[in-house]
Amino acid sequence: MIVRLTTDGKVYRDHMQTVGHDPIDAVQYVVSETRHQRLFRLGGATPRLLQGVFPFVGRGLFDLGPLNESLSYVVPPRAWAEVLYCRAGNHSDDLLYLALTADGLPIRYLPVGPKSDIHVTLAIVEAHPAGTRLEIALAAPRGVAGSVIIDFGLAEIAGGDPK
Repeated sequence: MIVRLTTDGKVYRDHMQTVGHDPIDAVQYVVSETRHQRLFRLGGATPRLLQGVFPFVGRGLFDLGPLNESLSYVVPPRAWAEVLYCRAGNHSDDLLYLALTADGLPIRYLPVGPKSDIHVTLAIVEAHPAGTRLEIALAAPRGVAGSVIIDFGLAEIAGGDPK
């Protein structure tokens, strides 16, 4: 949450948190928000999720392929998208990796160990313009069978140019 200040330095109290029982002795502090939190709060962005539990059979570590049609997203007109995080769990007995692709080209690789999980908050967030197809692909050693749990979080941001 963000605190708005007036030109004379007064704080809107409805945007503050108070610590203490007596309002006179209470300590007030400001809680800030990220750019994405502000966009979500003000309606300038909409969260989009690519998620689910999917069975797979590996075709080879060098044979990356789409996992499921529900794990694809096309950025709508007059908007752009930013991938914010990835969570994934691997229920198989071997390493696999997920790849986030943009228009068929891998842009992020996310290895997931056997019987393991990951949570990655992306430090570098790219803007994907309208019409871009984002998709999650998987590769695993040939013959390895299992299930993968996937949760990718995107921000669909209203507006034209992502500059």
